[in-house]
Amino acid sequence: MLPPAAAFSPEITYQTSRASGPGGQNVNKVESRVELRWNLPASQVVNETQKALLLEKLANQLTTEGDLLVVAQDDRSQLRNKEIALARFYELLQKSVRRPKPRRPTRPSAGAVRQRLEGKKRQSDKKANRRRFD
Repeated sequence: MLPPAAAFSPEITYQTSRASGPGGQNVNKVESRVELRWNLPASQVVNETQKALLLEKLANQLTTEGDLLVVAQDDRSQLRNKEIALARFYELLQKSVRRPKPRRPTRPSAGAVRQRLEGKKRQSDKKANRRRFD
């Protein structure tokens, strides 16, 4: 289980830039796009087993330095984009740390097998009746 999202805040850095998309003339002068950056290997918040699991699961999303980047430019407000980026970041970590439930192999019931075989037999009889008899 991960610590609460607030525990990550000292380790997270934010960088802003001009966003594309809605905003009209405002988009050319306001930096509303937010890029959240978190260095996984240097983190003090997660333990070693969680770090190993996160490094494995998020390998394709990490930079060469081990930074995880989450970008948000959905809203016109920088503050709202910051909240969105933080929510995405925490959700990504929660999903990556969760271990999948092991699959238990199952078998079809006897009734299901019988029903399938009866259906096959009916289809076979139907086709057999279409043949010519010599």
